[in-house]
Amino acid sequence: MPRQHKNDNFIDKTFTVLADIILKILPTSKEEKKAFYYYRDGMSAQSEGEYAEALENYYEALILEEDPYDRSYILYNIGLIYSSNGEHTKALEYYHQALECNSKLPQALNNIAVIYHYQGLKAANNKNNHISKTMFDKAAEYWKQAIYLAPNNYIEAQNWLKTTNRLNNKSK
Repeated sequence: MPRQHKNDNFIDKTFTVLADIILKILPTSKEEKKAFYYYRDGMSAQSEGEYAEALENYYEALILEEDPYDRSYILYNIGLIYSSNGEHTKALEYYHQALECNSKLPQALNNIAVIYHYQGLKAANNKNNHISKTMFDKAAEYWKQAIYLAPNNYIEAQNWLKTTNRLNNKSK
């Protein structure tokens, strides 16, 4: 099961060693440990751009992981991969599943907003003003939620909300 690391740097190696030590001393079940190993290997593969391998590891981790908080991060990372591959519909599904497990995940809210904003820009470029407005309004609502949870983050989104007069309005 352990992944062969190709380009480990000092931080990656340190994280792996510390995680292994912590797993050995924490009172966790065999399944929880196995789920974490899959998750860790998925993160490693993802950071190297090995998305198929990362997805395999994340799906295995999902089978074993029961804790909703931990599952939310697995689902979020799956969403990241689909988003980076341009599969926005699938990415949205996984971001929403992550939020069902952990409603306080501002990065998932932000990424949902980014996808809706992108769709709004595409619609605007195609002169489809109704769809554009709808997508921008959806983006605004998700960014507001993300900013509420992490007020010091998402400065560009905060500026966009202000310049489009969506910060305090339900929608524009």
